[in-house]
Amino acid sequence: MAEQAVSPMMQQYFEIKKQHPNEILFYRVGDFYEMFYDDALTASRELELTLTGKNCGKEERAPMCGVPFHSYETYVARLIAKGYKVAICEQMEDPALAKGLVKRDIIRVVTPGTVIESSMLAEDKNNYLCSIYCKRRRGHWRAGICFADISTGEARATELNAEKIGGAIITELCRYMPSEILICPPMLDFKDVTGYIKQHTSALVELREEACYKDALLESTMAGQFGPEWRTTLGYDEDALVPYAVAALLNYLQETQKHGLERIKTVDNYADAQYMRLSPVTRANLELTETMRGREKRGTLLWVLDKTETSMGKRLLRSWIEQPLVDAEAINARLSAVQALYTANIARADLKEALSHVFDIERLTTRILYGSATPREVKALGDTCARLPEVKTQASACGAPLLTQLADQIDPLDDLLQKITTALVDDPPATLKDGGAIRAGYNSEVDELRDIMHGGKGYLANLETKLREETGIPKLKIGFNKVFGYYIEVSRSYTDSVPDSFTRKQTLTTGERYITPELKELENKILGANERLLVLEHQLFADLLSEISAQIVRIQRTALAVAQLDVLAGFAEVALQNNYVLPVVDQSGVIEIKEGRHPVIEQMLKGTLFVPNDTLLDEGENRMLLITGPNMAGKSTYMRQNALIALMAQIGCFVPAASAHIGVVDAIFTRVGASDDLAAGQSTFMVEMTEVAEILRHASKNSLVILDEIGRGTSTFDGMSIARAVVEYICDNIGCKTLFATHYHELTSMDQDIYGVKNYNIAVKKRGEDITFLRRIVAGPADDSYGIEVAKLAGLPSSVTKRAHAVLRQLEASAPGRNQTMQLDFETVEAYNNPSVPSEVVDKLHSVDIETLTPLEALNFLYELKNVLDKD
Repeated sequence: MAEQAVSPMMQQYFEIKKQHPNEILFYRVGDFYEMFYDDALTASRELELTLTGKNCGKEERAPMCGVPFHSYETYVARLIAKGYKVAICEQMEDPALAKGLVKRDIIRVVTPGTVIESSMLAEDKNNYLCSIYCKRRRGHWRAGICFADISTGEARATELNAEKIGGAIITELCRYMPSEILICPPMLDFKDVTGYIKQHTSALVELREEACYKDALLESTMAGQFGPEWRTTLGYDEDALVPYAVAALLNYLQETQKHGLERIKTVDNYADAQYMRLSPVTRANLELTETMRGREKRGTLLWVLDKTETSMGKRLLRSWIEQPLVDAEAINARLSAVQALYTANIARADLKEALSHVFDIERLTTRILYGSATPREVKALGDTCARLPEVKTQASACGAPLLTQLADQIDPLDDLLQKITTALVDDPPATLKDGGAIRAGYNSEVDELRDIMHGGKGYLANLETKLREETGIPKLKIGFNKVFGYYIEVSRSYTDSVPDSFTRKQTLTTGERYITPELKELENKILGANERLLVLEHQLFADLLSEISAQIVRIQRTALAVAQLDVLAGFAEVALQNNYVLPVVDQSGVIEIKEGRHPVIEQMLKGTLFVPNDTLLDEGENRMLLITGPNMAGKSTYMRQNALIALMAQIGCFVPAASAHIGVVDAIFTRVGASDDLAAGQSTFMVEMTEVAEILRHASKNSLVILDEIGRGTSTFDGMSIARAVVEYICDNIGCKTLFATHYHELTSMDQDIYGVKNYNIAVKKRGEDITFLRRIVAGPADDSYGIEVAKLAGLPSSVTKRAHAVLRQLEASAPGRNQTMQLDFETVEAYNNPSVPSEVVDKLHSVDIETLTPLEALNFLYELKNVLDKD
């Protein structure tokens, strides 16, 4: 079969696709976005679309599929979620008016980090695009890193200058969790960073070429965005690396978004030392914003604290939880504001009521700037403006300095409210497609066109009456057909009375048909009114969007103040509902909590009494609490709740306790639970030791460290030795406040050897072979391990637990005077290499594979060793 000539439309498609080979091209054809060839194959597979074909001048038909243009966002969102980019190719002129081929062009490339559509974004979470630039200077690596959410206009950046630059970059990525990351070529050598991104995030990584970081491009980009004095304006010196990251991000946005960069007005430069350091492991273990298993909000600290009313407040709350403060003055400013709202019940209720009617003006403003906002969304901005005076008044009424400051930052935006109210109808349509958004009286031409459209027959009736009077023809009538349009019909008996201004168009057996200039003008008005009205409404609406966009700085400042008020009011509300107290926060280095509770578990167990516990940690005698007790007794809950209480205090929130004194901690480190990292080929023990190594390397005197069951992943001797060495290192070299849970009862003797170590245990009530966990932490070491009792609670068959008790009694009887827990102490460990130990015992110990022994085999093996020793 001979090949046909490629159609002009497909030639146009090939030219545009050539410019965007790595994106799925949504090619507008009439009321659909069409996809061809590989794009069609991919889209049909990922979106479950029916695949068809099209003759494109090639021997084989081109695979083809499409989606309706009015609902394309849903399909784009699904592709973006799967890691694809989508290039939107739009018709740039009205096909009805186009001469020849309709002009088309790419209006935008949608990527995970550049989404602005509300239907494609989570309302309670920022969507960050990240840019990283690193360079080796004077013998060590430095990095500039920028995070921007173009849906809100927020841009934040910091310079990293750490010994372990990879770890510092990961910490920042973990803080913001971007959906897309731009990296420079040297970043490919940072295997720890790229490995973290690949294994622990779903972010799309975009490698930018070296040319994107040239000095000339940097200067032109930054000057174009922030003005010629950009270094002074933003506070960057000549040596700073952050500008390279910012410029690369701006250039990428220019490539993909084509316009709208003016949304980013400034860059907020922060130092990583401004915020508490929280490693990825710590964030996961404390379940701050998502649970470890289900990755849900329910069951997290965010879930407990979220009493916000606005989408902006929800995003800011998440940000505060991810970035606790370390400046006591800033923390106490927040706490004072919460205290004022807590006591002012009426003002707080009125404030929350006003906030409940505030829309997401951050993201609305971005859509307005991009020209993609709907009339209903613009009306929502107006409705929000109407509520701002009440928000401002109630915030001022509470009196706290921070609340007064935030109230002052709220601009009532009266002028915008006036513009929107004057321009738009009370209930505007969801889209501007069919018009009907512009209010009557706003534009005289719109009013006239509507009158013509809705009153066209009235105009004709009036003209008919007028012509009858002027001509004296009583039966003159105005009619319409598709051939001539509107016409004047006069019966044959009155043709002599027709004035010269009438032009004859058609002769009938019963009379004549005429037209007049006035009638043709009216016809043009009636027939073209709808089309002209739609064009005019679009233009007036676009003008309104431009006027609003010009006030973007005022709107952004107001939105941020409103969001902060929302979070602070939410903190006051949650404190009232959950019986939280105002903590004392200072730089004392003391953590003293009376009757502390776990904020999440007590909400998950509503209706069940949560047993509170006290905690005292300081920089002296109580630097490390060594906690013993059986599994399931509540050690992990206790340790986590103290970390969460410290974190809550440092975000400016009241805490679940009878009283709390929190000396600011600069970081929280946790090593909790056991988990294999099979993807990286690491065993439980390897993961555990890696995490412990990170803690020992990065913790400072002002950090809070939580360690649970260190050394459990290896043999008893090795594990016990490592655990003791870690305790000694923390106490001797770091001096940080530490909660250390262990099953190695032998470690409890360290309170005699090491200054700052105190023993605590979880109280247990025992009746025969049954136990009850009292959930109360008390001073002193645990007196037993209760392993068999815990196994019974866990559901082991009674026959097994009875047999275990029998074996245990037999072992205890054959080892008089020994510790009932049958655990080896450090003297026994030292005897392991003592020549006085019989060689047969040593040989047996060397030959056994401890990792493969079942509990029963281990007991039998221990019994064999005892028999050998007894024979000797």
